[in-house]
Amino acid sequence: MKTINRIFCLCLCLLVTAGLLSSCAQKEEDPNTVVMWHWLTDRQSVLQELADRYKDETGITVKMELFAPTAYSQRIIASAQAKVLPDIYGILDKKQTFASFIDSGYVAELTEEFEKDNGAWEKSLFEKAINVNRFEEGNVYDVKPGIYGVPVDVTNTQMLYNKKLLAKAGIAKAPETMDEFLVAIEALKRVGISGLVSGWGESWMAGAFASNYAFNIMGEEKIMATYKGDVPYTDPDWIKVFRVFQRLSQAGAFIEGIVTKPNKFAEQDFALERAAFAYNGSWCVNVYHNMNPDLEYGVMLPPAVESDYPMLIWGGAGTSFVVNASSEKKQKAIDFLKWFTEKEQQAYFSKETRNLPANKEALASIPEVLEDFAKMMDRTTHPTIWKYNEDHVVSEKFEKGLQSIIIGEKTPEQVAQEVQEAKERVMKRQAR
Repeated sequence: MKTINRIFCLCLCLLVTAGLLSSCAQKEEDPNTVVMWHWLTDRQSVLQELADRYKDETGITVKMELFAPTAYSQRIIASAQAKVLPDIYGILDKKQTFASFIDSGYVAELTEEFEKDNGAWEKSLFEKAINVNRFEEGNVYDVKPGIYGVPVDVTNTQMLYNKKLLAKAGIAKAPETMDEFLVAIEALKRVGISGLVSGWGESWMAGAFASNYAFNIMGEEKIMATYKGDVPYTDPDWIKVFRVFQRLSQAGAFIEGIVTKPNKFAEQDFALERAAFAYNGSWCVNVYHNMNPDLEYGVMLPPAVESDYPMLIWGGAGTSFVVNASSEKKQKAIDFLKWFTEKEQQAYFSKETRNLPANKEALASIPEVLEDFAKMMDRTTHPTIWKYNEDHVVSEKFEKGLQSIIIGEKTPEQVAQEVQEAKERVMKRQAR
């Protein structure tokens, strides 16, 4: 009987959901109204202001519908299955999911629009942000080559330093190398100031920090060869990457509890001057401003180790939107996104939200600290544009291994062996 009741409840929930989605589909929208779904709770008022300006200029209404970030992806997937997606929306998921939406006909290809007027639209935006939305020839997802999304802002992940705390410790300038960074850590410890804080309770952030050093130590080609399965994680270069974390931990460079700290608490620590350095993304500028408007800080690359390869950082499009391929108002949706990414609108959006604009021409009007982030956009890389990506099982083992090294539970060699064993299991499974 209980089983029957559970099945009945499940069916009822599915019917209710289907009914709600169907009712959305049955609404007759004004042909001059474009519907845009988003999850940007902190930017709703700015987006609405831009929508109001657009209506004044064109007579077209852009209806900004905000949904909770935690439920947004599930709503998009359910709406796609029910064929009730809006005219404009975002896909908050990995490249594979993006590709599946394209294959299912839910995303319009925009290459032709970007190429109009000698490629003026594409040239105005950061190339790295465009590339996040681009599928190249011969991509592993078999998606037709082209551009399928529009970036409205960009991000990158660097380190921040508190100018006041460094001065208190007698440090004249931000360290550029690992040796200089460890000297700075010793100086900070002498005056009772914690070193580096980051939200490594969210293990992807520790993984991103590690990837910076992987690029710095061995270069992109060898990293991709590892993900492909041709180079083992027990290779000496990967051991060097793991040893970066061991060296920092043994030097006392990390704030206490870094491996369990969510990023929102790490942001509070830096904003309230409990640590001299932070590892965070460019979105932090707005976060820190809201927590402590008087905070004096600068931006720096993670301190490099000696190598022939440059330090690369995670970055690219922060927020991107796609156009519903089956929308009767597809062109109106495209026209709005073009307008949204023009210099004037981008400058306003960046100023009000303290995020990096996707339009390069809008950089002149952004705060100095954001400009420092922008200067390193040419150094950015991201899994969404890599030729190969690591299996999530291996990535999780890798990131958990970093946490084990930091707390002294395991050595770099032990972690490398465990990650390689996970890699070999995944490869055997995939070969079946």
